[in-house]
Amino acid sequence: MRHYKKYIKKYGFLFSVAIVFLMIEAICDLLLPTILASIIDNGVANSDLEYVLNMGGMMLLVTGIGALGAIIRNIISSNLSQKLGAELRSDLYRKIQSLRLEEMNQFEASSLVTRLTNDVNQVQMFVNGLMRIMVKAPLVCLGSIFMAVRLNASISWVLLLVIPIVALIIVLNVKISLPFFMRVQKATDRLNGVVREFLSGIRVIRAFNRGRFEQSRFDEKNEQLSGTSMKAMRIMSIFSPGISLTVNFGIVLVLLAGGWNINDGQMQVGEVVAYVNYMTQILISLMMITMIFNMFVRARVSAGRIGEVLGTNNPLEVKAEEASIRQEGVVFEHVYFSYHGTGEYVLKDVSLSAKPGETIGIIGSTGAGKSSLVNLLLRLYEPSEGSIYINGENIRAMDSKRLREQIAYVPQKSTLFTGTIKENILWGKADADMDEIQHAASIAQANVFITRLPEGYDTQLGQGGVNLSGGQKQRVSIARALLRDAPILILDDSTSALDAVTEQRLKEALSEDGKGKIIFLIAQRITSVMDADHIIVMENGKIAGAGKHEELAKGNSVYKEIILSQLGTEMETSG
Repeated sequence: MRHYKKYIKKYGFLFSVAIVFLMIEAICDLLLPTILASIIDNGVANSDLEYVLNMGGMMLLVTGIGALGAIIRNIISSNLSQKLGAELRSDLYRKIQSLRLEEMNQFEASSLVTRLTNDVNQVQMFVNGLMRIMVKAPLVCLGSIFMAVRLNASISWVLLLVIPIVALIIVLNVKISLPFFMRVQKATDRLNGVVREFLSGIRVIRAFNRGRFEQSRFDEKNEQLSGTSMKAMRIMSIFSPGISLTVNFGIVLVLLAGGWNINDGQMQVGEVVAYVNYMTQILISLMMITMIFNMFVRARVSAGRIGEVLGTNNPLEVKAEEASIRQEGVVFEHVYFSYHGTGEYVLKDVSLSAKPGETIGIIGSTGAGKSSLVNLLLRLYEPSEGSIYINGENIRAMDSKRLREQIAYVPQKSTLFTGTIKENILWGKADADMDEIQHAASIAQANVFITRLPEGYDTQLGQGGVNLSGGQKQRVSIARALLRDAPILILDDSTSALDAVTEQRLKEALSEDGKGKIIFLIAQRITSVMDADHIIVMENGKIAGAGKHEELAKGNSVYKEIILSQLGTEMETSG
């Protein structure tokens, strides 16, 4: 509940106003059977038309007041629930954005989507229902019991018989339904996961003719969701008729007992009619309460799932006085890292430094830990041990936004978004003018192909940039990073789809434009890092060597092995 105190405080007053109008509506509903009983017993029985007309007018007035209360309450409840849902969804999305990758990995992407959509909708519907029927139903139910007993207490034993049975049915409903709805939400997560994987991997699926396999996966998860939902609905379907049967049985008893009491002169016809109306109101209220509990069970599950995300702790900042060393540039100091916090380290005792103006090449086989270094520098993950500094400041003591404003990053997998090429490049600097965009694209060797497109920089890209080749996507991604003009540039194996000539032109342009910047050039190809000022050789999470190309080619066995595997013995000899 602690995650929702903010919303209770913000919307509590409007909620209270809605409840006031709901109470007016409920009171009006409760008065109508009593007025009807008075019309029958005093007006109709005595053939007093004036009394019937006067009380009939009173019924119309009471009905009108109740209708006005319902209209105002509906307007308030609809606006409040929509605003609450929008704010909760926005806060949840903002929280997801603030999570480190290791925290985000606790939840599947499909599960986060479900929590942002379906779960928030369930909470929103519950709040809306709370102001519509969830308060009204108990009020009308208790009020009907009070009015019925007040009208005539001689057959109140019927209520004492019916109400405990109905209460037992409702308790069983909540107790049995809750686990089923938790399974429904998890089944929804799994189905969303299959759909997401299919949409993101459509090309590979079609290339390998795996359409039938994916269809069978979808059908399996779809059937699981359908089966789980049917079980939950089947359980619910038992309780509502049970309540209806119990209350209707009570109405029959009222009619029987009322008939005997009329014969004995203990009751009047109007009182029996009013009693039946109150029993009907009790029936409707109890049916609504059953529906309320079903909505509550769903909302409780959804609120818990949302709370899991909102309650995820962000990393603690280290104290500034503990976070300072006097060295310009980037420093890794005895860094260890494990993706799960425990188990085998993927980085082991890594220490390195990079000064402004230097290009640092990082090379190693797949799984050597190259990209893990980048993830730590961007603070997507936290080191298990050790520290990372930028210009003498521990990055843990830096605000994440301020940290990432100093870094321009091009990931291994080029990520482009729906929109124009210009809009994608502007991600680097939203207020850049066209000259700056073209300059960044020229350095990235992207201007050449962009200007050849019919619409140039205004060319629309599909999701993920599907209408560009791999090399074109990489160059647009590099242009986006260069436009940021940050003091630190990270190229994480982001030239792998470029031909040798284009890559060489890119490196030459970077050497001219990137003066004063720290450039981390991560690659698996030896030719991509040969010209770097300093080369770090990674193997099994450790630094296996460091130096210039000529030094490593002569004295480092791991580097020599990479040269041998990629360029052959002649290059090794010439190095």
